[in-house]
Amino acid sequence: MGNQIKTTMLLTVLTLLIIMAGRVIGGQAGMVIALVLAGGMNFFSYFYSDKMVLKMYKAREVSRTEAPKLYAMVEELAGRAGLPMPRVCIIPQQAPNAFATGRNPEHGVVAVTQGLLDLMGPEEVKGVLAHELGHIKNRDILVGTVAATLAGAIMTLASMARWAAIFGGGRSDEEGGSGIFGLIAMSIIAPMAAMLVQMAISRSREYLADATAAQLTGNPEGLAGALEKLGAASSRIPMDAEPATAHMFITNPLSGRSLANLFSTHPPIEERVAKLRGTRPRPTGGSPKGPSGPANPWDHIRGK
Repeated sequence: MGNQIKTTMLLTVLTLLIIMAGRVIGGQAGMVIALVLAGGMNFFSYFYSDKMVLKMYKAREVSRTEAPKLYAMVEELAGRAGLPMPRVCIIPQQAPNAFATGRNPEHGVVAVTQGLLDLMGPEEVKGVLAHELGHIKNRDILVGTVAATLAGAIMTLASMARWAAIFGGGRSDEEGGSGIFGLIAMSIIAPMAAMLVQMAISRSREYLADATAAQLTGNPEGLAGALEKLGAASSRIPMDAEPATAHMFITNPLSGRSLANLFSTHPPIEERVAKLRGTRPRPTGGSPKGPSGPANPWDHIRGK
C-alpha cells in the first residue's frame, strides 16, 4: 500500500507541475495544448507499444508444447494472481533479463531472454515471472503511460516557454505573470523535475512488483537470488537494448555500473534484495552459478 500511495503522490506532483508551468506560459490554453499533444503520442504508445517492443527484441511467442516448463510456470502464477493467461515469449539474447508489456491484463505479455533461462534455477525463474506478472496485475503499463503523458506535457510546455522567451512572450510582472525570467527558469527546472518524478514513479512500481512477486510465490528468496544473479551478470554480458525501453526490464539492461539513485528508473538491486529478505542492504557481487557452474536444474527449458 505504501508504494501505491507514493505513486499517487508523485502523479499529483506531476499534475501540479503542469498547472504551474501552464500559468507561467499564460494560462490554461498552454496546458490544454500540451496535454493534448502528449496524450495523443502516449495513446498510440499505450495501444501499440507491446507489438513494437516485441518486434524490436525479436521476441518469439512460445506454446505449451514448445516450452512446457516455462508455460506451466506462467500459467500457475497467473492463476494465483487472478489474471488471464498472458502470452509467453522468449528473447534470443544471452544477457539475462525479462519484461512484461500489454495495455491491460487481457493483453498481457511476459518475455524472458534465453540467457535468463540458462542462468536461473526454477525458483529464481518463478520469482522473475511473478515480478513481471506483478506489473500486469498492478496495471503498471497504464500507470507508466499516465506518468509519461503528464511528463510529456511538461516537456511540451517547457519547449513553448523557451520559444516564448526567445520571441519576448509571456506575461509581464506587472500583469501578474513571471515575465521572461520566469519563462527561462521554468523551461529549465520543470523538465528536470518532471524527469525525476517520473523516475521515482518507476522505482516505486518496481518495489511494488517485487512485493507482489513475493506474495504470489510465497518464496521471496527466489526473486532475491535472481536479482543478485542479474546484477552480477549485467556487467559481464551486456544486452543489446534501446534506452527508451530500459525501464521495462526487471533490471537496467544498459549498464552494470550503478547510477545515482535519483537518476535511475530502477531501485538499487541491493536495496530490492534487502527488502525481500528483510535485511539491511549490502553490495551485490560474486559470480552467479550458471552454465559454467554446477548443473542447472532449469536446463532443457524447451522440453527437448
